[in-house]
Amino acid sequence: MRIPSYYRYPSWQRFFAGAAIGAAISWCIFLYIFGVWQEKHTTLIDQQKEEIIDLNEEKKIWQEEYKEINKRTIEQLTIQKVNVKITNSEKYHLDSLSVLEIEDSVKDDISMMTAKDLDTVFKSKELIKKIIQNKTIKLNDKRYKLQVKEMVIYTTLSIQLEISFDE
Repeated sequence: MRIPSYYRYPSWQRFFAGAAIGAAISWCIFLYIFGVWQEKHTTLIDQQKEEIIDLNEEKKIWQEEYKEINKRTIEQLTIQKVNVKITNSEKYHLDSLSVLEIEDSVKDDISMMTAKDLDTVFKSKELIKKIIQNKTIKLNDKRYKLQVKEMVIYTTLSIQLEISFDE
């Protein structure tokens, strides 16, 4: 078997030469386009890596600030409300209006603790007890005094009192 003699026909020679040159040109164009795309995507990936690193550092800074603000906020919680409850009013047959008046009177006496931070209120809890226990209440020609049984100090200052006859 022998190879056909295309070298004698100039049209075939031009076809093969054109195919070889076209293949070489298209390979060069492919390499150029692929190189440009590769470079573009590489720079994009590098920019995104730097941005991710910057955002992670910024996130850490925000988290640390958030934690510190939370610590300061917890340290400086304030009293928002004062609740006073008399637990043994049934023992002395007091009506609910009298009990409510006594509770309001005590609230008025310790209303200065509203909007104070918890640390201050905690340090002055003995003062609060003395304010309440030194108060005598006159109802129906009888004198009563209050005794603090329980005091819970948080954003709401809750005080449970017992009432007894003043001697």
